[in-house]
Amino acid sequence: MAEQSHVYDRLRGQILDLDRTPGARLTERGLETELGASRTPLRAALMRLEADGLVERDGRAWQVSPIDLGEISRLSELRDAVETAGARLSCARASDEDVAALRGRLGAFQVDAPREQSVSAGTHFHVELASLSGNHFFADAVDSAMTRLARTRWLEVRTEQAKRTAWEEHREIVELIARRDADAAADCIHRHIVATHERLLAALDADTRSLRARGLAIVS
Repeated sequence: MAEQSHVYDRLRGQILDLDRTPGARLTERGLETELGASRTPLRAALMRLEADGLVERDGRAWQVSPIDLGEISRLSELRDAVETAGARLSCARASDEDVAALRGRLGAFQVDAPREQSVSAGTHFHVELASLSGNHFFADAVDSAMTRLARTRWLEVRTEQAKRTAWEEHREIVELIARRDADAAADCIHRHIVATHERLLAALDADTRSLRARGLAIVS
């Protein structure tokens, strides 16, 4: 189990960081040699990554899943539905202490943090926010969606201004939950998700040519 978790974490990190590019072919024998992994734990790790949507079967081998623009849009719709509902529940269920703790973590974020750290912090924020609803299925759904979006979200936070905009929107959401204003909190997170999606699509549109030139597989 420990070896499987190690292999999974290592491959997942490489895929999310784009060290293994979308569409790249993976063979079990090659990964065994490269990672020094046994076949059974490696295969189990690949199956976990398949469930995450990060790899897929390619005949007898595997490949890193391509970036799917249609999937990105559908995931945005999922997040909108789940997170707006979660915000309403959070206003009714979250303790003052939990809201204050999330506010404190927001205050500790550094705008000049590396891009990868910003993406990770953004993911943790949205998962924690969904957790305030008291329904762990909401948090699980958000975590899964953010994992599938991680490879593309780094494009959206390329500048300090982009990071600052996202974090200001995060702070506004938390303050509205702290005030127990369910309608305003739901509307605010809806606008944040829509704006994030639009920024992401704009970044992808600007970079599609260069991304494809690097060999990244992108499908509509």
